Amino acid sequence: MRAITERDLRSCFVNCSKGDAKRLNLPKDFAQSPWDDLDFLGWRDPKAPDRTYLVAETGDRLTGIALRLASAPGKARGFNSTSLCSFCQTVHTGGGVALMSARRSGEAGKQGNTVGRYLCTDLACSLYVRGKKQTLLGDGHDDGVPLAEKIARIRANLDAFVTSVVA
Repeated sequence: MRAITERDLRSCFVNCSKGDAKRLNLPKDFAQSPWDDLDFLGWRDPKAPDRTYLVAETGDRLTGIALRLASAPGKARGFNSTSLCSFCQTVHTGGGVALMSARRSGEAGKQGNTVGRYLCTDLACSLYVRGKKQTLLGDGHDDGVPLAEKIARIRANLDAFVTSVVA
């Protein structure tokens, strides 16, 4: 992913008001994000942990999506249970994966329509795929698939999600 500015980030959201985008809290260490290792920028709001955000490059433009955690991660599942992220296919224990929903853009969103996916709660999918971050299980992504295929898979899943929110 190319490096983006705060202005670029705040102006690209498709499913929240301009005021909401202006007020959202940026990720910690935004300026030092590992852009070369990211397929998308994702973060949980440090002041409102039930809110998460995702910014992806779609074609030649940025698309930002505001999401909500459906429930507090880890409360419904015990430590021994495992879950799989819909984007990166990383296996996590306990609360490492949570259902996140995004209001659809346009008229559909105004009518209350949403799209949901089970995602890594820290939205660090790109880092898990590249082995830059590990789950409590260790390398929860060592499935023998070459890195290029893993990156293509995460991007395809991400593109499908973005399309479902914007469509």
